[in-house]
Amino acid sequence: METLCFEHETRAPARGTRRQALVGVVASGNLEALVERVLPERTCRVEIATSAHGFSDVWAAVVADFVERHSPGGLRFCVNDGGARPDTVALRLAQGVRTIEEGRP
Repeated sequence: METLCFEHETRAPARGTRRQALVGVVASGNLEALVERVLPERTCRVEIATSAHGFSDVWAAVVADFVERHSPGGLRFCVNDGGARPDTVALRLAQGVRTIEEGRP
């Protein structure tokens, strides 16, 4: 297993009040992500456990694009990767933010 960690400063905190969410399923070509509201409001961290070695540059680009699009401040993502393609990664991360935001007033 390869473990990667990316931390970014965001423009704003994630909306909503929900404390955590789980999206996706670890299976061939997919991933699961646990999302927790546990960081300072302008920090986002994505921690990845993957068996696909040598793709850290791709992960870095996908995570940076995700943070720019969604500004998920205050959230930590713990990702268990089952060989997901970059578009699936972006989808699951976005689903995590959306699920966390469901708790907004």
